[in-house]
Amino acid sequence: MRKQEGQIIRIGERWYVRYWERRNIEGHIERRRVTHALGQVTTRGKHPPADIVTEAERHMAGVNSGAIPAERIVTIGHFVERVYLPWIEKYKRPSTAKGYNDIWKNHLKALSERVWLRDVRTYHVQAWLNQIGAENLGRNSLKHIKSVVSAIFTLAKQQDYFQAENPARDTAINPEATEPKETYAYSLEEIQTILSVLPEPAATAFAVAAFMGLRHGEIQGLQWENYRNGEMYISRSLWNGHATSPKTRKGRAPIPVIRQLAERLEMHRLCYGNPTSGPIFPNAAGNPMVLNNLVYRVIIPALNVCENCGKAEQDHATSAHKYKRDSRLPEWHGWHAARRGLGSNLYRLGVPDMVIQRILRHANVSTTATYYIKTAADDVRSAMAKLETHIAESVNGEKDTCGTLDLPLTDGPTSIQ
Repeated sequence: MRKQEGQIIRIGERWYVRYWERRNIEGHIERRRVTHALGQVTTRGKHPPADIVTEAERHMAGVNSGAIPAERIVTIGHFVERVYLPWIEKYKRPSTAKGYNDIWKNHLKALSERVWLRDVRTYHVQAWLNQIGAENLGRNSLKHIKSVVSAIFTLAKQQDYFQAENPARDTAINPEATEPKETYAYSLEEIQTILSVLPEPAATAFAVAAFMGLRHGEIQGLQWENYRNGEMYISRSLWNGHATSPKTRKGRAPIPVIRQLAERLEMHRLCYGNPTSGPIFPNAAGNPMVLNNLVYRVIIPALNVCENCGKAEQDHATSAHKYKRDSRLPEWHGWHAARRGLGSNLYRLGVPDMVIQRILRHANVSTTATYYIKTAADDVRSAMAKLETHIAESVNGEKDTCGTLDLPLTDGPTSIQ
C-alpha cells in the first residue's frame, strides 16, 4: 500500500486529517475516504499548530503501518454485535449475557454504533458516559455501563481489532449519580418469624436460602442426588430455563446441612413420596419450581396480612375495615437477603470472615466482607459499650505514679513555680 501523508483540514472548531483507507463495510472490504479528528482549534492562524501536525503524523504512521488488517477495521456496532456479544453468550452465564446485551441496546448502541472502533479515544467514551449520566441512572448502573465499555475494548485488543490503550480506563462516571440503596440482610429473629407463617413448600425453600446461603438459581436447581451424608452438593443453577454449573471451583464445595434444616428437608421429602432423585422443589409437572411464582403467589401474601383480621392484602377488599399491614411481620426483601443474612448472622456469632467465605462459596473474602456481612445498630452499640468498659477498667487499673489524681480542685488558675 502506498504511503500517505494525509491532508490536515479545519472543519468548524476542530482539526482533522483526511486520507484513504480500506475498511470492513458490513462484511465487504471497501476503500473509503476517512476524516479523523485531531483536536480543538486553539490558534488564530490558518495553518495547524505543531501539536496538531505531530498528532496527524502519529495517526498516519499507524495507518501506513497496516498494523490492523482491513477486515478488522470495523465500526463499534459491527464488532459488538458480530464479535463481542456472541463471545459473551458462549463464555458467560446466561444472566450475565442478557445484562450485557441490555446495556448495549438500551444505553450504548445509539451513541456509538457508527463510530469506527480503531479511532475511539478516552474523550469519546467520556462523552458517552456524560450523556448517559444525565439520564438519572444510579451509580451502580453507570459503573456497569462503564465496565461493559471497558470489556468491549479489552476483547477488541485481544482479537486485534484495537491497538491503543483501553479508552475506558481513565474515564469517570457522574459523581452526582444516586448512590445505591443499602442491601438488606435478615436477622435470625426475622428468619424464624418468616418460617413460622409460611406454608410448605415455601417455608423449606426459604430455610434453604437462610441456613445454607444458596442463590436463587441454585435453590431452583437442587436435586435429591445432591443431598447426601448430611451435606448439600451444588452442581447446577437454573436461570430462565438455562442450567449452568457453579461459577467457580469453590462454588461446587459441599455445604453442611444443620439439624433444623435437615429435619425440614426430611419432612418435605416425605410429603412428595420420599423420592431419591429429581428436583427437591418440583412443580405439578415434576419440573423444577419457578421460585418467583412461589414469591408472588405464596410468600408475599403470607407476609402482607392485615393487623386487625389477619387476611392477606389481596383478599381484603370486601372487609369492613381499612387494611393495615401487620408490622410485626418482616417485609419481603428477596432471596438474596437470606443469603446476606447467613453471612451477617454467622459473623455476629463470632465466625471468622474466611470461614463465612467458604460457606457462601465466594471466590474472594473481600466480597464476603463488603457485601454479605451487615452490621446492625445493636452490634454497633454493643461494640462501643465494650470499648467504654475496657477504657474504664484500664484507667482504674493504672497506678497514679505522679499523684495527679489526688490534686485538689481550685476555682482559679494555678501557676507553676
